[in-house]
Amino acid sequence: MTAHDRRWLTAAIATALVVVSGAADAQPPGGDDSWTVSRLFDGQPDLQGVWTNATITPFERGTTMPYTLGVNVPEDSTTRTVFTEEEAALLEEQTVAGRPELLGAYNVWMDAGDRLLSTRQTSLVVDPPDGRVPVKASAAAMREAAIARQRDDYRTMSTWDRCITRGVPGSMLPTGYNNAYRIMQTSDHVIILHEMIHEARIIPLDDRPYIDEAVDLWTGDARAHWDGDTLVVETRNFNDRAMIFTSSNKGRLKGLPVSPSMRLEERFTRTSEDEIFWEFTVHDPEVYEGSWSVSMPLTYAPGYVMYEYACHEGNLDVAIYMGGGRVEELESR
Repeated sequence: MTAHDRRWLTAAIATALVVVSGAADAQPPGGDDSWTVSRLFDGQPDLQGVWTNATITPFERGTTMPYTLGVNVPEDSTTRTVFTEEEAALLEEQTVAGRPELLGAYNVWMDAGDRLLSTRQTSLVVDPPDGRVPVKASAAAMREAAIARQRDDYRTMSTWDRCITRGVPGSMLPTGYNNAYRIMQTSDHVIILHEMIHEARIIPLDDRPYIDEAVDLWTGDARAHWDGDTLVVETRNFNDRAMIFTSSNKGRLKGLPVSPSMRLEERFTRTSEDEIFWEFTVHDPEVYEGSWSVSMPLTYAPGYVMYEYACHEGNLDVAIYMGGGRVEELESR
């Protein structure tokens, strides 16, 4: 753990509960029969630790593998929910062979992983059944209009490029690097620290009411409760300036807007010593034809070191984009 992380932990959870292991009363769904979940001394399942989710699994079914060169999914996998063991092994082998020896972005090395999810699912999207997000044509048009104006108005640029946020649930989706999340628990809060943007979600576990609907936030207002051994997080009060997808590996979905009507439900279930099963469902009738869901395991990474993601320091994206736009204007006269 870095000195920065130690200072953050001291400030954020000075009153944190001491963790002890105990026998589980019930086996979480999908877990090993020989494994029982550890618990805090107040009975909460222990979700604490550093978890990662780097993967080459496509976000939507039938699309190309993210962060790879010339690797395509089998054509018939567009109608299947899982890859075969042979397909998974071949795709992983082709991914490693197809990447440049040194693959980097900005001043960091890419760390997108080289394996499919342990579930071998053909896409992160599991509902609708076709594995595709049901985007409204009007929302897609807004996205295209924003992309066309990226050199004219900084507000149309990605909120990630502007170092504001990757949004929720976007901040928990895998990308090219910094795919780590530290989960901490107290008796009345759950804290999720995202490595990317160095952003923390501090989520109450009590029954306090949501903030007034007139108040909107970049990452919404979240409340959590336990459904058996599953942590359920429900978030609302989003603003209309965020983007649900900021990473290029989300393809046609990058830059889709978020509306104040959006409601998000996440579920975290510890299924083994090494995995938490994370699921979420998005409800946003202004942007999508219907709700849609993602599910994927998060992998325990006790040796992973999370460093501060100092996004604003040295960030020249906005100035370069706006300056390049002005040069293009001059050249077109």
